[in-house]
Amino acid sequence: MIVSQHDEKAKPGDLIEIFRGGYQHWAIYVGDGFVIHLAPPSEYANAGSYSMMSVVCDRALVKKEEIWDVVGSDKYRINNLLDDKYELRDIGDILRDAESLVGSIRPYSVVTGNCEHFVTELRYGKPESRQVRKAMEIGVGVGVAAIVGIGVLALAATLFGSKDKEKQTK
Repeated sequence: MIVSQHDEKAKPGDLIEIFRGGYQHWAIYVGDGFVIHLAPPSEYANAGSYSMMSVVCDRALVKKEEIWDVVGSDKYRINNLLDDKYELRDIGDILRDAESLVGSIRPYSVVTGNCEHFVTELRYGKPESRQVRKAMEIGVGVGVAAIVGIGVLALAATLFGSKDKEKQTK
């Protein structure tokens, strides 16, 4: 469900998934209209395709900003995606830890340490990124399909090649 300013209200500790077109940016709601998020230099509301430059960043700044400054005109939703998998940390601990990180520069990696890893570690104590896992599964699937396709082509070439040789020897 995509929510807007007039729909469901976020509660402190809720994860906010922001749809940037091609990927999702993540923040954690800390109350009073503010979120904390891990933001590489290319990450800002309405950045469009420029925000994809985060793949080349190796550092990101932990920011506390008003939710509407982070979301901009993009769609977003409250998505506590791992509540069914992990126990929620104490809200006081989540908020204290999130606030203590504001202003710090942290290592950043799209694969191992992105904004989704950041907020899931705050909420659950476990850094996970389902969008990375999903991308990896798609990549592995495409890779397997390519290998199978190459194998089929090689087999076909071998079969047809041997039939051509048979014709030439007759």
